[in-house]
Amino acid sequence: MEDIIKQLQAKNWDEIAENLHTKGFSIVENVLNTSQCEALKGLYAADNMYRKTVIMERYRFGIGEYKYFRYPLPQLITDIRETVYPYLAKVANKWMEILNIATTFPLIHEELKLQCHQAGQTKPTILILKYGKGGFNTLHQDLYGDIYFPIQLVLFLNEPDQDFTGGEFVMTEQIPRAQSKAIVLKPKKGDMLLFTTNFRPVKGSKGYYRVNMKHGVSELHSGNRHTLGIIFHDALS
Repeated sequence: MEDIIKQLQAKNWDEIAENLHTKGFSIVENVLNTSQCEALKGLYAADNMYRKTVIMERYRFGIGEYKYFRYPLPQLITDIRETVYPYLAKVANKWMEILNIATTFPLIHEELKLQCHQAGQTKPTILILKYGKGGFNTLHQDLYGDIYFPIQLVLFLNEPDQDFTGGEFVMTEQIPRAQSKAIVLKPKKGDMLLFTTNFRPVKGSKGYYRVNMKHGVSELHSGNRHTLGIIFHDALS
């Protein structure tokens, strides 16, 4: 899996960090090739790789289904998680600093994972999601416990407007004392989207303030949509 590591390391992480600072998200194009996308989609049918399956309708999360992987994770997913994390940890630590939050994230993912496990958060949060026609995901945040990393990623495994229509990735920015802002994105097959898990800092006239964000998926009009979500902190359950 050295190819994916080298490919990720070659991305323009200064530009990605700037996008995260100014917008709260960044689309990184062409992270996965077609065969990798198809291989990850193929994992959805495996029975022995998952710790939990969630039918969204049962919990009023939307319409669709997702599955949480169990440890050990597939090597491709581990390589992406561990390679991307150090770049994001620098961004996260900058956010904590300018918002005067007394939290510092380790620069190695294994150390964050250890912190989670010491707090009882031992369940992996990597998940693969599947939507069909009419499927959607309500606006939410993926926190899972007291320890949570403020940035996460999603990999897009289908081509929009070919494999499915609708199904845009939606974020809302809850600006204090103002109406919320909606952000609608259509990453392509193989792209990676990095985005804030919970909040991001925004600079105002009196310094930085905290803006809360949520994310979800708009309704699919046709076809099938698969994504792989990589969250860096583990869960209590």
